[in-house]
Amino acid sequence: MTEPRPEDYEFDLNRLVKSVVGVSTKIPDDALTAHVLGTERSGNGVLIGDGLVLTIGYLVTEAQEAWITFSDGTSVPGHVLGYDQETGFGMIQALARVDREPVPLGNSDRTSIGDRVVVCGAGGVSGAVDAHIVAKQEFAGYWEYLIDEALFTAPAHPHWGGTAVISSAGELIGVGSLQVQHAEVDGKEVDLNMIVPINLLKPILDDMRTIGQANRSPRPWLGVYATDVGNNIVIAGLAPGGPNDEAELQVGDIVLAVDDEDVQDLAHFYRLVWGVGEAGVEIPMQVHRDGQAVDVVARSANRRALLKGPVVH
Repeated sequence: MTEPRPEDYEFDLNRLVKSVVGVSTKIPDDALTAHVLGTERSGNGVLIGDGLVLTIGYLVTEAQEAWITFSDGTSVPGHVLGYDQETGFGMIQALARVDREPVPLGNSDRTSIGDRVVVCGAGGVSGAVDAHIVAKQEFAGYWEYLIDEALFTAPAHPHWGGTAVISSAGELIGVGSLQVQHAEVDGKEVDLNMIVPINLLKPILDDMRTIGQANRSPRPWLGVYATDVGNNIVIAGLAPGGPNDEAELQVGDIVLAVDDEDVQDLAHFYRLVWGVGEAGVEIPMQVHRDGQAVDVVARSANRRALLKGPVVH
């Protein structure tokens, strides 16, 4: 991990990193996501407006208490505005005056492999990593999550959740989501950060500010944890309290088809499910179980409706 040198950049890195903050949240014990993500979460965020902090959604999902910590060690309470499940972005509004400039939004579509970036966590320049974009490609996550073209950076930031990814022009081009281990770059095995590109935020930014979610019909959510095993898509887990917790789908099922169309890979599986209809629709599937093909009907739900909402201050 290489710490960036402010003199190497045409923008004022020392000033800009002051707008990257620490985020900590508390979640009720009985929250749907508590058993997976925990009840106390911490990571990073970045100011993009007047006291408006953009972060990664899993830090704020079902949070009923949030705190924002600045590079000088001071903290202020925050109100969780919302979380967008499709993009993975989360947003917090500081409940106190914030005397720091927001980071301007860049254009992630104009980035290229090889571009130099700074991946910034809380704590000033010492919390940042001098990195490069090493890939731009589709990413499918086991939690029913899909990005058509995510950014991948190396070397990896050790505290990646909610990091601000800054371009050579001093603009925000993405937010850190997770670490991908042991990817091959230039013939070497390295760890990468998967970055949610900022252009996914722009169409929903006003909605997130005003109503706490994107103003679109919710996708059907199965409440499954699915993974690629060889050339197969396997149901590796079922979310407790999810729509298929006590339904026809079972852990260990190999997904063969959705709505009579053969499943090719994890991303294709999700697209087929989302193509059946809106949240709440029944999903006809064929799975391989106990040596034979079995037709099942999976239930779907609006995931947001099952999550605890933020406390209104």
